Amino acid sequence: MGVAKNLQAVKDVIPSHVTLVAVSKTKPDEVILEAYQAGHRDFGENKVQDLVGKQERLPADIRWHMIGHLQSNKVKYLAPFVHLLHGVDSLKLLGVINREAEKNDRVIDCLFQVRIALEETKFGLPEEDLKQLIQSDEFAAMDHVRIRGLMGMATYTENSNQIREEFRQLKRIFDRLKASQFKNQESFDQLSCGMSGDYALAIEEGSNLVRIGSLIFGPRNY
Repeated sequence: MGVAKNLQAVKDVIPSHVTLVAVSKTKPDEVILEAYQAGHRDFGENKVQDLVGKQERLPADIRWHMIGHLQSNKVKYLAPFVHLLHGVDSLKLLGVINREAEKNDRVIDCLFQVRIALEETKFGLPEEDLKQLIQSDEFAAMDHVRIRGLMGMATYTENSNQIREEFRQLKRIFDRLKASQFKNQESFDQLSCGMSGDYALAIEEGSNLVRIGSLIFGPRNY
């Protein structure tokens, strides 16, 4: 099957309210163009250098998602164009994003990354730290970032019950924040979790943004 058919097969089983980010990391431009020509516009990359290069070479109406861990010193390269930053996990990083967005006369949409996995290697903020960040004066003063919701990555495990519970935990945190700190902000509406191996579980537990690569493009190129 080609990329267009793979893409359609995924779209056929995803509800219409769920945004599909096609994870194009490690993939060449011509493969991304296949998905683009099939009508897809949301693509995700995890390395700043790759994202910037592809943005310069590929059609201007692509919505580029930065889905990897973002270092503060690289924000300036993405600030002019990035559609959504998925992995904001510190007040310091958010402050840099706010400054670079202001320089570009933009408001940049962001997701807070919450740590739901048991693995030490996963990034993200614990719920208490996230609450403190949101309640801080520094956060209140930032007017060039818009928090669209939360992102989380489940533990890499075959245990689907554990994965489901971690997604459920993320949804509970989202609901608590939506009812408190973000209760007057309709734009706080994105819950991003679920990838090629667990997106169906994630959608069942409330995800409305999934990141899928290998099911569309095949195995990663290293």
